[in-house]
Amino acid sequence: MRKLTKAFAALGLGAALAVTAVVPAMAEEKTWVIATDTVFRPFEFTDENGDFVGIDVDIVAAIAEDQGFEYELQSLGWDSAIAACQSGQANGMIAGASITDERKESGWIFSDGYYNATQSMTVQEGSDITSFADLEGKTVGVKTGTQGASYAESLKEENGFEITYFEDSPTMYQAVLGGQVVACFEDTPIMADSIKSGNLALQIVEGSENEGAPYGFAIFNEDNQELLDMFNEGLKNIKENGTYDEIIAKYLGDAAEAETESELETTAAEVAE
Repeated sequence: MRKLTKAFAALGLGAALAVTAVVPAMAEEKTWVIATDTVFRPFEFTDENGDFVGIDVDIVAAIAEDQGFEYELQSLGWDSAIAACQSGQANGMIAGASITDERKESGWIFSDGYYNATQSMTVQEGSDITSFADLEGKTVGVKTGTQGASYAESLKEENGFEITYFEDSPTMYQAVLGGQVVACFEDTPIMADSIKSGNLALQIVEGSENEGAPYGFAIFNEDNQELLDMFNEGLKNIKENGTYDEIIAKYLGDAAEAETESELETTAAEVAE
């Protein structure tokens, strides 16, 4: 896969024209801008070396190599990634975004699903909260604009709790640990990895997960359909050649049960228009 360097981007107009004259093919080749979240381990995060890594990061790299396109991955955060795509500053987004009817109706155009995830409730270790009914009169935390937030909102009225919104997951986790909220709702694989990697004194409440939905790559403008088509074709190819399974195992372990094609198709059909 080829990537643009900061040095090239910093060239002046005259230098850029000179490069174009010598190698016109380089100037004509499109570089797709793909936005993503910053703290959504194990799908996208910064490792101990300061490198941006994760399942989504590796999937995009593998698909770009398979399809032969250039791209620039921009780590913006959830809300900013959406805004960048909506304003045309980015061509597409990959950030553990669940495929839902609500999002499609608001302008999201999704790829095929690439990983199926549930959402669940997490509390402090040793908490006496063991069910949604125990939340009555209390406050829970969610990350703004996520499926975890939607899940909590769907349970709020019936179970009589309040919701506090956070801009990122680490701050939300600390709120649970500090007692500012009694629980939080998050994608299950994200929460499980965060508890393990961060040695957090939190626990996922057994039986609190929903049915889940597949994650999808998304565009917000039909002018970027070419990128979406390449993503779908590349995803199909890396699943067939084993690269996809290697990526999932790398971050979730060999015992991880990656969703099968049929399971993803069934779930996607349930949220299709």
